[in-house]
Amino acid sequence: MRKPVDMFDRDYEWSALERFVGDEQPGATLGVVSGRRRQGKTFLLEAICEAAGGFYFGATEAADPESLRRVSAALTDHLRPASPFHFHGWAEVIDTLLSLGADRPVPVVIDEFPYLAKANPELPSIIQEALRPLREQRTASRTRLLLCGSALSFMGRILSGSAPLRGRAGLELLVRPLDYRLAAEFWGITDPHLALRVNAIVGGTPAYRREFARGDTPDGPGDFDDWVVRTVMNPETPLFREPRYLLAEEPELRDTALYLSVLGAVADGNATRGGIAGYLERKAPDIAHPITVLEDVGLLHRDADVFRDNRSTYRIAEPLIRFYHAIMRPVWDQLERPGSAERVWRASRRRFASNVLGPHFEQLCREWVLHHADPALLEELPAKVGHGVVHDTATRTSHGIDVAVIGVADGGKPPLLAIGEAKWNDTMGAGHLERLGHIRDVIARNGRYDTSRTKLLCFSGAGFNRKAAAAESDQVVLVDLPMLYG
Repeated sequence: MRKPVDMFDRDYEWSALERFVGDEQPGATLGVVSGRRRQGKTFLLEAICEAAGGFYFGATEAADPESLRRVSAALTDHLRPASPFHFHGWAEVIDTLLSLGADRPVPVVIDEFPYLAKANPELPSIIQEALRPLREQRTASRTRLLLCGSALSFMGRILSGSAPLRGRAGLELLVRPLDYRLAAEFWGITDPHLALRVNAIVGGTPAYRREFARGDTPDGPGDFDDWVVRTVMNPETPLFREPRYLLAEEPELRDTALYLSVLGAVADGNATRGGIAGYLERKAPDIAHPITVLEDVGLLHRDADVFRDNRSTYRIAEPLIRFYHAIMRPVWDQLERPGSAERVWRASRRRFASNVLGPHFEQLCREWVLHHADPALLEELPAKVGHGVVHDTATRTSHGIDVAVIGVADGGKPPLLAIGEAKWNDTMGAGHLERLGHIRDVIARNGRYDTSRTKLLCFSGAGFNRKAAAAESDQVVLVDLPMLYG
């Protein structure tokens, strides 16, 4: 099956679907495809159905009888039977879908499956019964049934614990946003400085370029400010209200005001659970549930401190939501007035650099080490890349580390392959290297990690001075934006 020529990348996802759909073994099988909205899941699934002659059904938020009428009409249009289908229950629908694979492997997609299961909670159990191992309708079929949904918390639950479909799926495919390098290519941006600033706002969600910005990309670094004003902060464009819609579309988020406040606290620099609680003037146990829910729906990410057990920090996983909370939400009333975006953006650029660009740059540096850096650079493949705080008991001071690279423990202490500092706006020099060297000594005294091969990494969006450049060696690695973007 040939991938559509207008599908950017998604080679891994297409290959996984192609293998699942093209499996010639007898017996109907189940696959689950999930991912946040706007990532191109529907495009993928419609394309695989078209390539393999399958059946696609996109559910809507509707009562159960209406959904049954819609799927009856869709299957009637697809199969052209002598008399139209009029299904009275989902057991009939599933058996009809299984019959599509009587002669050959065929993909059958039910998109936005959570809508159907919300209206009829018995639907997962009905599918479980239909796919019973020795059931004739299953064994005589080679239907490749794909359930797809954007509600990450729901899609995660249908295959977990004691859920009816646990153990039934032969494919669990998560469609992720494009990583920062692919996103730059997708947006057609070759300047790494510009690519990172754009990525800090829209991330790697494909729909934000094609549908939401209507193909409008910055025409070089000098056009970035104007691009922000005419797209992201323009009340006439879909990107303007998209962050609010992302929250409203999540069925788990009922008290949206509380969830908005939690995200706002994190965007304002309150990264710990205690910091979030203090910002909201609540006790830490009171915010445990909203934090967990935001994690489940993929909007908040918890990063464990690699130097201190049982201590974590939180970051907003979706760049557009972080930009909204850091820049737009505090002045929303002004932005809604047409023509105010330029004035608001001009006053917000410093906050953008500190609250959005800085943290985003640090995260991309960690991703570079984990996914893009040559393993020979650190002499082995990293097992974990994170950040944390190192406490110096001798001086009673603490030191933050932006990038900490942990190797595989082979019976002894885990090797600390590298520690690094990331500065978006600062030209880095010898002082940064001296600081990292001192922290490495403190870590060695603490005794948790093997620091015999720990290298020092400096990441800078503004470059390095001559002293830092002269210090570069096998033990000191300087990473600038062109290197970050390969």
